[in-house]
Amino acid sequence: MAAVRNFAESKDGLKLRYEIRGDGEPVALIMGFSGSGRGWGEPFLKLMEQRFRIFVIDNRGTGESDKPDNEFTLGDMAADIAAVLDHAKTPRAHIFGISMGGMIAQEFALAYPLRTRGLVLGCTNCGASHSVPADPAAIANLIPAPGMDPIEQARRAFSVACGKAFLNSTKGQAILDQAIAEMGNYPVTPMHTFMRQGQAIGGFDSFARLGQIKSPTLIIHGDDDSIVPYPNAEVLQGAIKGSKKHTLKAAGHMFFWEAPEETVRVAIDFLSAAK
Repeated sequence: MAAVRNFAESKDGLKLRYEIRGDGEPVALIMGFSGSGRGWGEPFLKLMEQRFRIFVIDNRGTGESDKPDNEFTLGDMAADIAAVLDHAKTPRAHIFGISMGGMIAQEFALAYPLRTRGLVLGCTNCGASHSVPADPAAIANLIPAPGMDPIEQARRAFSVACGKAFLNSTKGQAILDQAIAEMGNYPVTPMHTFMRQGQAIGGFDSFARLGQIKSPTLIIHGDDDSIVPYPNAEVLQGAIKGSKKHTLKAAGHMFFWEAPEETVRVAIDFLSAAK
């Protein structure tokens, strides 16, 4: 099935751009901080669409979705995912979120338990109260510096978002070079989105509610993650009853770029069994 580009409307009237690719069981893909749906990377998406009907979503503030400069919560962003699924007449789906998208996925599973089949939480945490924090210097590299060239800013972000093995490999550098070369083809994420999404992350804390998640849950995390340190995966697994954990060796925060084949294989095995 060829990709289909659509626009849903959020509960507060925002335009939400999403694309449907592939056939099979539905999987909503939720990107992380400041990234649009294109942030998943084509190698990962092409592998996923061979097995699933994937919803590639531009979060509010990114891509071709509306970019409001007002406060919102990760609960609001979870409602955005529900609005996309409503627009696509899809009452129930697997939910796969990474980083901030994994936080949104938790909010979705808690707010819409009957709509959540399998839940995949990648490189994420449960909010500040029970999380293992990153080095603030690493997080600072994700925020655009005033006046910095966008290409230099992208390289600065990737330098902490990717694992060291990937950064030091010829293949990894080629993937990053291509991604940076294509940046000009897509809408730029405005500075206020970084601030507003950052505020939403700051207001998020799911730890006390994680025991309410009943959907089959898989936690995927690279053990060389500088943005959301690996021990956060253990916190989540301990709090979500019956959850499973898969560790990607020598992978960083961008594990879906660094190891797309392993990521998709593990996701397929897990989601195929989630009912």
